[in-house]
Amino acid sequence: MLLCIDCGNTNTVFSVWDGERFVCTLRTATEHQRTADQYFVWFSTLMAHHKLPVEITECILSSTVPRVVFNLRVLCDRYFNCRPLVVGKPECLLPAIPRVDEGTQVGPDRLVNTAGAYDRHGGDLIVVDFGTATTFDVVAHDGAYVGGVIAPGVNLSLEALHHAAAALPHVDVTKPQQVIGTNTVACMQSGVFWGYVGLVGGICDRIRGEYDRPMRIIGTGGLASLFSQGDVLFDGIEDDLTMHGLTVIHRYNKDQGSI
Repeated sequence: MLLCIDCGNTNTVFSVWDGERFVCTLRTATEHQRTADQYFVWFSTLMAHHKLPVEITECILSSTVPRVVFNLRVLCDRYFNCRPLVVGKPECLLPAIPRVDEGTQVGPDRLVNTAGAYDRHGGDLIVVDFGTATTFDVVAHDGAYVGGVIAPGVNLSLEALHHAAAALPHVDVTKPQQVIGTNTVACMQSGVFWGYVGLVGGICDRIRGEYDRPMRIIGTGGLASLFSQGDVLFDGIEDDLTMHGLTVIHRYNKDQGSI
């Protein structure tokens, strides 16, 4: 059993892969103070609750929060008796080397999304990930990450608007019934929803113009399916793209004999 761990700025996701499918996916808030022991108590309790007596034999980890990596490494070593493969570290091989400016460190989440998207859809892709940030990853014809765009995340924008303007409430992200809002909440929801539909569509059009080749757009992240309702933004939506990418990278390292 392979334990895939994706640690983002907001949430950390644990998924167990049995070689053919994910048998369970668990989510917790990302907190750098959480110890390896606390992770294990949380994980083992939920596994027992779901009646999944699996035995973890291998681990792979991707984290955009460097401070949590140590405790997640300890978790894998102490409780699963294995050394985790950490995406972004020199010992973790990638199916295709990123082609970016020298000295640039590409976020592990973007490398993982690239690997997962290429495995499922081939090359010449734009991967749009709705997370704490909204990222656009350009995947070349050979599966290499060749650059992208980073924009503020949807919920981050809403929080900033709420905190910066005292009279504006916190609102949920949803598709409004009409563009013109007739109350404050509806106006904010329209601005965020249609604003991000325009942002995604506009940036993807400009990427396609620069790339000068036909490209498909793959959406992922919790809000991808919501924003696909606003326009024909995506050629496909992958809810588990990051986790799938972790299994692809792990399999590649096994095939290369590095683990």
